[in-house]
Amino acid sequence: MAMIDEPLYPIAVLIDELKNEDIQLRLNSIRKLSTIARALGEERTRKELIPFLSENNDDDDEVLLAMAEELGVFIPYVGGVEYANVLLPPLETLCIVEETCVRDKAAESLCRIGAQMREQDLVEFFIPMLKRLAAGEWFTARVSSCGLFHIAYPSAPEAVKTELRTLYGQLCQDDMPMVRRSAATNLGKFAATVEATHLKVDVMSMFNDLTQDDQDSVRLLAVEGCAALGKLLEPQDCVAHILPVIVSFSQDKSWRVRYMVANQLYELCEAVGPEPSRSDLVPAYVRLLRDNEAEVRIAAAGKVTMFCRILNSELAIQNILPCVKELSTDSSQHVRSSLASVIMGMAPILGKDATIEQLLPIFLSLLKDEFPDVRLNIISKLDQVNQVIGIDLLSQSLLPAIVELAEDKHWRVRLAIIEYIPLLASQLGVGFFDDKLGALCMQWLKDKVYSIREAAANNVKRLAEEFGPEWAMQHIVPQVLDMINDPHYLYRMTILQAISLLAPVMGEEITCSMLLPVVINASKDGVPNIKFNVAKVLQSIIPIVDQSVVEKTIRPCLVELSEDPDVDVRFFATQALQSSDQLTMMSS
Repeated sequence: MAMIDEPLYPIAVLIDELKNEDIQLRLNSIRKLSTIARALGEERTRKELIPFLSENNDDDDEVLLAMAEELGVFIPYVGGVEYANVLLPPLETLCIVEETCVRDKAAESLCRIGAQMREQDLVEFFIPMLKRLAAGEWFTARVSSCGLFHIAYPSAPEAVKTELRTLYGQLCQDDMPMVRRSAATNLGKFAATVEATHLKVDVMSMFNDLTQDDQDSVRLLAVEGCAALGKLLEPQDCVAHILPVIVSFSQDKSWRVRYMVANQLYELCEAVGPEPSRSDLVPAYVRLLRDNEAEVRIAAAGKVTMFCRILNSELAIQNILPCVKELSTDSSQHVRSSLASVIMGMAPILGKDATIEQLLPIFLSLLKDEFPDVRLNIISKLDQVNQVIGIDLLSQSLLPAIVELAEDKHWRVRLAIIEYIPLLASQLGVGFFDDKLGALCMQWLKDKVYSIREAAANNVKRLAEEFGPEWAMQHIVPQVLDMINDPHYLYRMTILQAISLLAPVMGEEITCSMLLPVVINASKDGVPNIKFNVAKVLQSIIPIVDQSVVEKTIRPCLVELSEDPDVDVRFFATQALQSSDQLTMMSS
């Protein structure tokens, strides 16, 4: 059999694999394109590989997607930027396929290549390709073209620029909603490259067409364009052209458009400036906060703090606060949860008196909400209120509610409170914590639900990390060790778990003097579950303490447990002994 010519071999393999019935083989060969291109050399890649890929475009979407991605980084393999234009034909073909993700990736790769191309090549190759796509018979070509204008426009001669603006205007009025959606999505990027004189006339005319579209999916994308265009226009033009559109959109018949306005409102306010925001956008925002669709209220409630920052405290109290009170008792739990996640941020904006008088009652009602997410969103942001009203007032008003939640009948609520205790501890400080929450932390170690006991043991460790070993020695370790003699073996197991978590935080000295003797003592327990947990704890303590302690105290205990009548106790004790041996070997 004749030897295959070496340089031909990779392309032969590629062609074979690309025609293979197995999609995985075809995918693999596409992903190896760069390797094959290197083997072929730049000239043969341009003359053989790229034309072959241009013809091979009716494959599975997965293969086409990989091809679109690979070609985006192919400039070095065809001979650098002066030959970048050879990559345009295969990607142009991929811009017309039916599958959206393939088209998007092809357009992204074209943008990447276009950004590196020389100006004369853009005019000679990229712009004609863009025109072909924009005038394409299939809507898919026209959809893809919208994302390429911002690359082509800056390099185009003046006459061509006029043509490109006209083309984009036609795409904004295309018969197919999908094309108009793509035009609306990319308008901000295109507008950023257009000269200021044409921006006011041509681009604003396109924008107006999109804002009056009969399809809500086009109008809601135009909302995003409001913020992008607003940043490009002069403030007075912004107020004249963008503000009326925002106000009109806030009353749109489609809830999706109103939702988009509520979501983008802060960015829109930044675009039009604080003064118009106060006079024109406050009524629009109040309408959105009282919208009859829960989704719109959720989005609006989530922006309440950011919106209040633009206003002065008087306006916020007068216009926004009444809506906030209504939302705190909204029929939708998601609206209340959205509000609870941001309402604490209003405290610094409104100031101490208004927070005490107006916000605290809302915090309290949300803290007693029947849905855990609402309550937790309040607890997780307590520090923002603490900075405004001070710890004493906070403790008097909110702490009873937290203590109540800590004893909630739903174990998941108790669990969530435990997880926030270290956060509360860091916010409230050590003195306050000792008085109010210390006893609760010990109480949870004896909860009836295992998940609570496990979280409580973790909580003890996190508190020791937060306040330091000295504080833990006084306030945690003695109380935890006292519980090791509890008559119920499940509680004794929790204490062993807490000890294994505390040991690394407390350090060698305290572990050896306080924690280890308790664990060794527990090895004499009558319950096998306690004994094999002792073996596990000892295994975790071995790396913390000195080798002499391991030899004198830990190993004899483990040897004794390894001869226990219970099979599980023997298994875990043996495992701990092996771990000890490995550590000894590594250290020697």
